[in-house]
Amino acid sequence: MTREMTGAKIVVKALKDQGVDTIFGYPGGAALPIYDEIFQQNDIRHILVRHEQGAVHAAEGYARSTGKVGVCLVTSGPGATNTVTGLTDALLDSIPILVISAQVPTFLIGSDAFQEADTVGITRPCTKHNWLVKDTERLAGTIHEAFHVARSGRPGPVLIDIPKDVQFATGTYAPPKPSTSHYQPKLKGDMDAITELVAAMEKAKRPVFYTGGGVVNSGPAASILLRELVDATGFPVTSTLMGLGSYPASGKNWLGMLGMHGLYEANLAMHGCDLMINIGARFDDRITGRIDAFSPKSKKAHIDIDPSSINKVIKADIPIVGDVAHVLEDILKVWKARGRKTEAESVAKWHSQIEEWRKVRCLDYTPSTTSIKPQYALERLEALTKHRKDRFITTEVGQHQMWAAQFLHFEDPNHWMTSGGLGTMGYGFPASIGVQMAHPEALVINVAGEASWLMNMQEMGTAVQFRLPVKQFILNNERLGMVRQWQDLLHGGRFSHSWSEALPDFVKLAEAFGAKGILCKDPADLDDAIMEMLNHDGPVIFDCLVEKHENCFPMIPSGKAHNEMLLGNAETKGVIDTKGSVLV
Repeated sequence: MTREMTGAKIVVKALKDQGVDTIFGYPGGAALPIYDEIFQQNDIRHILVRHEQGAVHAAEGYARSTGKVGVCLVTSGPGATNTVTGLTDALLDSIPILVISAQVPTFLIGSDAFQEADTVGITRPCTKHNWLVKDTERLAGTIHEAFHVARSGRPGPVLIDIPKDVQFATGTYAPPKPSTSHYQPKLKGDMDAITELVAAMEKAKRPVFYTGGGVVNSGPAASILLRELVDATGFPVTSTLMGLGSYPASGKNWLGMLGMHGLYEANLAMHGCDLMINIGARFDDRITGRIDAFSPKSKKAHIDIDPSSINKVIKADIPIVGDVAHVLEDILKVWKARGRKTEAESVAKWHSQIEEWRKVRCLDYTPSTTSIKPQYALERLEALTKHRKDRFITTEVGQHQMWAAQFLHFEDPNHWMTSGGLGTMGYGFPASIGVQMAHPEALVINVAGEASWLMNMQEMGTAVQFRLPVKQFILNNERLGMVRQWQDLLHGGRFSHSWSEALPDFVKLAEAFGAKGILCKDPADLDDAIMEMLNHDGPVIFDCLVEKHENCFPMIPSGKAHNEMLLGNAETKGVIDTKGSVLV
């Protein structure tokens, strides 16, 4: 049914009809008509953040943990420009969010009016698509179109800029209907290419599945189909940072994460394989290392819904454009129809080689009884929370992020939220708020470094106001850990501005916000302190003082190949040569 209503009412009605129950935002003059409509209804809950960047990251956390489109609402000028980092983060990590930005009235656009900015121009490079709506009659259709674009194909962020007079004016509201948009991404893969891939799988002696965030973004069916395919073929499987959880960490064919701080066995499997099947990953430079030395002897298949990702970085011998779930379903059908054939004896030998590499124990570290090693802190966090099916982990960016990916294990998709492509410090805390809003009864933990966490520390006010029991697990080394590590290894130990000499007392900071603060600096007290954090029914800042100069290994130095890793454990500290042995 179509009916007349104001533009502001159209916005709220369209969000309801799209199934939105939560939006994150911050009001301002140009957005007040929409905020007035929000006040007069009870179906959509508005979460008042303390900074617009926090609103976007919270919407990302909500989206990534639910599979829905996350929504945030901001005002014009600085309200809109403060969303740019979050929009870019969502674009690089393919996260479906909608930013609704208010704009000065249409008759003031271009006059340098108070709090005016060219929001559409500024955000064009960091959104999948954006719109400036100058006609209230077009508003409802634009909002419905925006949801379609955000969640279809390769998901991503979209933005709608709405002038204040358009919010006041009256227009016709039309409910969403089956999309007639010109944007209709290809879902089904080419059957000839799929058959070619299955034929290559039948002959492969050293295959590997290389999975990415596209498996998670495709929805629950994609992870189920991936697990079926991996377990049926017996092929080993690895993942990017973004794909963790799409195949269970407890699975017998799991290699662990690959890439710059990936596991030894995963990286050497990628280097030595003869068939590499990329499923929903974009060949990011943190994964490929030196391109001319990347997986040098393999035939390469690449499955991706985004045709622009195919052949952009690595030439694909078997390119397949399509949605991961649809393509995996067809691969299984063809493989089963052709007799479920593999080179089983050769694949078994390949697994034996991988087991030899696994014996290197690349995550080993030198324990301490006097200080908390960051690896130990995460081992204990894993041990004390792994039984929780409702555990969701977000992270900030830095060493702690890589240690979390190495030492925390994920059995299911959508339980791991981190900033991959943009590497956004300050992401994890507001993202944890978005996750907690989506899953109010769940255990939500943000693994942080003290420097990263301080970038959006103001969102503690949001957590306390809305009684969100998010746990901030801060590995506090009083350093910008990853920056210091690179300065240590690559810049002669010249630690240029890689720590702050004015850190807050995090326990007192928590108490100042009305939350609980916990300090732990002795390994003997760690388990009890973690349990105190877990058992508290409100937000917690956990200040875990860790070894200041611990480096994160393994590490592939920038510009090096997968078989040129730096290892840091006591037994095998050194560099891997091209044959996979350690040079001490």
